[in-house]
Amino acid sequence: MYERRHVLMRRSFQEAVMRIISGLTLFFYTMVFFLVGGFFIALSFEAISVNSVQTALEYLYSSTNTRLAIGVTGLLLIFISILVAQLVMGKIQREKTIAFENPDGQVTISLTAVEDFIKRAVKHLQEVKEMRPSVRAGKKGIVVVNRVTLFSDVNIPEVTEKIQNIVKTRVQDMLGIDEPINIRVHVVKIVHKEEPSLRPKEEKAAPFRGIEYGG
Repeated sequence: MYERRHVLMRRSFQEAVMRIISGLTLFFYTMVFFLVGGFFIALSFEAISVNSVQTALEYLYSSTNTRLAIGVTGLLLIFISILVAQLVMGKIQREKTIAFENPDGQVTISLTAVEDFIKRAVKHLQEVKEMRPSVRAGKKGIVVVNRVTLFSDVNIPEVTEKIQNIVKTRVQDMLGIDEPINIRVHVVKIVHKEEPSLRPKEEKAAPFRGIEYGG
């Protein structure tokens, strides 16, 4: 229990640091694009003359320190781009898994595996024709959205409550975590149950072939 709480605290700290870095990176990129966009707009309205651009370029090429500063800026932009790509990919990867610590190391569970487990958990319910669960894991806990198709002869409040209880209990037992689990049910379709035919199909009578006499 202590180890899992420690992991949750560490994850919250990491998320806070990443939010700060993401905010600074977003501000930096906004300023860069704002300046570049303003420069292009000024060129389109001829607010900046060609001579001014040529003079600025000649000044940049004339000083070794200026060229060095431009090179460092370019490397910084490349580094920030790589950092942003890693942050985005890491965030996507974390959203697809649930992670917790065991005494022997970290364990990650794919959200797809949890969704398949939920499908099997409610497969025995005769009131449910079909269910498509979607699991999301975040800092506020686990959210399970179940899109279900029910038969028309059921009590919807009772069935949906039964689904919520089963899914919440099975997920808690399977993962063994204390994080809050929010179970949502969205009824997307209500269909009629197919009734079997009351009368069996009548067998066709063999055609009359006449009277056969023995030889």
